[in-house]
Amino acid sequence: MSRLNVFSKVSRILNNRTNQNQFIMKKLHLSFILLFLFTMTVFGQHRYTPSKANLANREWFQNAKFGLFIHWGVYSEMAGGGDQGIAEWIMNQKKIPIKEYEKLPTFFNPTQFDPAAWVHMVKKAGMKYITITSKHHDGFAMFDSKVSDYDVVDRTPYGKDILRMLKDECDKQGVKLFFYYSQLDWHNPDYFPRGHTGREYTGRPQSGDWNKYLDYMNSQLTELLTNYGEIGGIWFDGMWDKPNADWKLDDTYALIHKLQPGAMIGSNHHQKPFPGEDFQMFERDLPGENTMGFNQTTTISALPLEMCETMNGSWGFNLVDQHYKSSKQLIQTMVKAAGYGANFLLNTGPMPNGKIQPENVDTLMVIGKWLNKYGESIYGTRKGPIKPLNWGATTQKGNTIYFHILRLAEENLLIPNLSPKIKSITFFDDGSKVKFEKTDYGTLLQIPYEKRKDVDTIVKVEI
Repeated sequence: MSRLNVFSKVSRILNNRTNQNQFIMKKLHLSFILLFLFTMTVFGQHRYTPSKANLANREWFQNAKFGLFIHWGVYSEMAGGGDQGIAEWIMNQKKIPIKEYEKLPTFFNPTQFDPAAWVHMVKKAGMKYITITSKHHDGFAMFDSKVSDYDVVDRTPYGKDILRMLKDECDKQGVKLFFYYSQLDWHNPDYFPRGHTGREYTGRPQSGDWNKYLDYMNSQLTELLTNYGEIGGIWFDGMWDKPNADWKLDDTYALIHKLQPGAMIGSNHHQKPFPGEDFQMFERDLPGENTMGFNQTTTISALPLEMCETMNGSWGFNLVDQHYKSSKQLIQTMVKAAGYGANFLLNTGPMPNGKIQPENVDTLMVIGKWLNKYGESIYGTRKGPIKPLNWGATTQKGNTIYFHILRLAEENLLIPNLSPKIKSITFFDDGSKVKFEKTDYGTLLQIPYEKRKDVDTIVKVEI
C-alpha cells in the first residue's frame, strides 16, 4: 500500500465518523500513527547506505580495471556438444532431462586443476581479481554445499571443494575473488513457476514453492559468505529468466551486506541498478551500448561499472569454437571500457581436466605484456573528459589525461579545448612533444604516421 493510499484511507474513516465519541477518535488516531510508522519502515527497507568497507572496496574495484571471468562446471565435460553456441547452456540447448544430466558429475574429475598456476597466470596477465561460477543455471554447485548434495564434493569422483582451493590460493597471492551465482536454476523443483528457460524437458513436476527456493538460494549464499573468508562480492545472473517474479531482492541483498558489509553486489539483469547493488555490469557491450541485444537500459549509473566479454563465442569450454578474438581487439575493448570508467572482465572456460585452454593463456600473456608497459594509462584511472569515439578513448588520473588513439586515418586529431589549460602534450612511448594548436573549433593535435602503434598510440596531456 502506498503512503498516499494510507493517508486517503484514514482520512475517509475520520470524515465518515465525525459523530463518534472522542475515545474512538483517539483509537483511530493511534491506528493511523502505527500504520504510518509501519509504512515508513517498509519504505525504509529500500534505502541502502554502503558501509565504509564497501565504499573502500568500490574504490579498489574502480582502480583494478581488469579481471578474469571463469565459467567452469560439469557442462565443461560436453564441451559444447559439437555446436558453436554457448557451451554452459547445453542442458537447455539440447533439452537434456535432469535424470540424464545428473550423470555428468559422475565423470567430472579435473585432476590437472592447479589453482596456484591459475592465480599466477592471472597476475602475469595484469588482472587484479577473479570472478568464478559457484553455481550456474544447471544448478550444480562448484563448492561444498550443505543445503544440497548436488555439488562437486558430493557428486563427483574429484570430491574436492573447487572454490576453497581457489580462494586459499587467491589469498596467498593477493588476488580478490568474487563468486558468480545464478538465481536461475534448471534443477531445483521449487524454481516454480518456470521462467523462459528450463521448462518441461527437465522432468520436474509442474509445481513448487517459490519461497522455499528463495530460502534455498539464500542458504547457499550464506555458505559462500561465511565459509570462505572475505570475498570481493557476489555477481548475480539469471533474474532475466523471470523478470517480473518477486525475487525479494531487499531480503537477499540485506543478507549479503549483513554477513559481509564490504562485499560488492552486482546483477546481470540488464536493467538499471536496483537499491542495494554496488556496481553495474554490461554483458558483452560497452556501457550504454546494446549491440548484443541484452542490455535493456541505456542508463549508466554513478556506481562502479564493469563490462564482461568472451575470448571466442562461448563462456564455457567449447571444443569447436575457434573464433578467437585477437589480443589487439581485446586490448582495444579494454581501453574503451576504461574510457567509460568501466572494468574489463575477460572470460575463459577451463577444460574439464582443469587446465586453461592454451589459446586463452597465450592471449592473456600478450595483454599482460601490454599492460606491463602501458598499465599506467589504465590502472587507477577514471573516465576521461571525452567519451569513447571511433578514434579511441580518454582516461584520466589526477592532472594527467591519456588519449588512446586506436584508429585514425589522418595525421591530425581535433579535440575539444580542455579546461584547465594544457601544460604539455607528449607521446607516451618516447616522451617526445606532440605539436598542437588551439583553434576556435578545438585543439588540433599532430599525430604523424611514424609515431603510430599498431594497438594503441597513447598521448599524455598534462593540465
